[in-house]
Amino acid sequence: MTPAPGSSKSDWRDHFRARLSHLQSADRAAASALIRQRLEAQPEWQRARAVLLFVPMTDEPDILPLAQAVLSSDKTLAFPRHSSATDSYEAACVTDLAHDLAPGRFGIAEPRPECPVCPWNELDFCLVPGVGFALDGGRVGRGRGYFDRILAAVRGFKCGVAFDCQVVPELPAEPHDVRVDCILTPTRWHLTASRARS
Repeated sequence: MTPAPGSSKSDWRDHFRARLSHLQSADRAAASALIRQRLEAQPEWQRARAVLLFVPMTDEPDILPLAQAVLSSDKTLAFPRHSSATDSYEAACVTDLAHDLAPGRFGIAEPRPECPVCPWNELDFCLVPGVGFALDGGRVGRGRGYFDRILAAVRGFKCGVAFDCQVVPELPAEPHDVRVDCILTPTRWHLTASRARS
């Protein structure tokens, strides 16, 4: 059952996770390939010189194959890295996927400590994970708030990445929420209302 308008983000989070649980691994792989193909055709992605990717969890679209393409095209490639000193994330540059990534916070691979920091304001394209997205750019994350703080710091183009079952017309919003500029799924590249007006 779809949560009613006004339902909490927690209710929506449970709803999206239930939807995701019905996706088979082969369907995830095929949908992920379509997402990567669609992204690579976008001018915003082609123009970007410094991009932030994320290492996907098992229920997220597999965007990691894009990393080698980014390095081969001479763009700057960065991933989030947790800082225990501030309990927040910073962007760190990666040049060798096999060497530079290691298990970090929550068991997710992230840049090793020796990888140099990339200031958030130097990134001009950011791929954004989420449990669910709304067509106006709203987002439901995993509830910890880490990526919300990243979105507030990034000045470049923010692209939400999702399977089609993770996109709905509206989601509850809070004053501090930062909307993404577009939503990328296997079937669409959707500029959000705020982006379309700019």
